[in-house]
Amino acid sequence: MTALHEDDFPEPVAKDHDRVAMIAGAVHTILGALGEDPNREGLKQTPERVAKALIYMTQGLKNPLSSAVGDALFASNNDELVVVRNIEFYSLCEHHMLPIIGHVDIGYMPQGKVLGLSKLARIVDLYARRLQIQENMTQQIADAVQQVTGARGVAVQVRAAHMCMAMRGVEKVDSETITSMMLGALRDDPQTRNEFLQLIAQGRK
Repeated sequence: MTALHEDDFPEPVAKDHDRVAMIAGAVHTILGALGEDPNREGLKQTPERVAKALIYMTQGLKNPLSSAVGDALFASNNDELVVVRNIEFYSLCEHHMLPIIGHVDIGYMPQGKVLGLSKLARIVDLYARRLQIQENMTQQIADAVQQVTGARGVAVQVRAAHMCMAMRGVEKVDSETITSMMLGALRDDPQTRNEFLQLIAQGRK
């Protein structure tokens, strides 16, 4: 695997030098407060690396929904349930800034328009790449899919492990948090809702 050069970082990292410098200065201070020597060989570049990583991992905060969708909305007569399962995501807990790692399942019932399948993954990234709590992220993804597609119904389920529970506090390594949001027909029609739940459960242990 080839190491990334600074110029290889996508926006907003590569050209945001002022913000990188500000965050790096704060990380340098934190390292000292932890009892470390920020100037020792292994840590000399750590503040800048952390700054760039944090900017990259929170870039969804400033990006509009249109940046995830582009022009990938297409006319369609299909009105049956569309489901994309196991969309991997990485986020940061807003309470401890520790990782949230998991998967998202999305289903929607088109109403004249369908969205390019990869754009559902981009919508997930848009809301995952910011300081988050899982409950809010679940609703934000569902609302975004509804807004973009005008679907008759939308369903989102999020399954995630929270490092703030595994690495500190109760230290429950194997715990999984599941949240869901149902809108429109997928909320009101039990048969349609069950179809979504059955489809996303297929093949899981």
